[in-house]
Amino acid sequence: QVQLVESGGGLVQAGGSLRLSCAASGSIFRINYMGWYRQAPGKQRELVAQLTSGGMTNYGVSVKGRFTISRDNNAKNTVYVQMNSLKPEDTAVYYCNVQIHDGLGSLADYWGQGTQVTVSS
Repeated sequence: QVQLVESGGGLVQAGGSLRLSCAASGSIFRINYMGWYRQAPGKQRELVAQLTSGGMTNYGVSVKGRFTISRDNNAKNTVYVQMNSLKPEDTAVYYCNVQIHDGLGSLADYWGQGTQVTVSS
């Protein structure tokens, strides 16, 4: 079993910043990637940012240049997303996503419970 603990959501004014964190624990042989998705009411879940084990990053088009994903150097199974210049349209539930290799040839995706980010205008 793998557990994901998310933190850092909240209410912020437009132009402000927030940092989300996600810590993975449990039966982990190797993490292939960690990242964040978000889902606003009435919309599909979309990629926010993703960081692979090799250090490659992927960002959603709407957040490029404003959000930065990084890994904790002291806790390799923890990932952060620094969100700057927040806009009301960034309001959504943000979900941590992790792909785990179990060491036996199987991959599995895990999702956090979600944390609300609300940006007021």
